[in-house]
Amino acid sequence: MITIGWALLLAVVVITLIYLEKSAILYILCTLGVTVLLLIVAFSDLAHREQPAGEMDQGKNAAGVANRIS
Repeated sequence: MITIGWALLLAVVVITLIYLEKSAILYILCTLGVTVLLLIVAFSDLAHREQPAGEMDQGKNAAGVANRIS
C-alpha cells in the first residue's frame, strides 16, 4: 500500500510539473533520480550474497559442468 501511495504521489508531481511547464525542475529531478538509482546498483553487493546451505554454487562450478560428458 505504501508503494502504491509513493507511485501515485510521484505521478501527481510529474503531471503537475508537466502541466505547469516546469521542464527545468523535471529535468533536474529525473537526473537526480537516475543518479541515485545508478549509485544503488553500483554499491549493491550482488555477487557476494550469502546463500542457503542447500543451494548450488553455480559460479564456481561452471567449468566443471561444461566439461561433463553426458
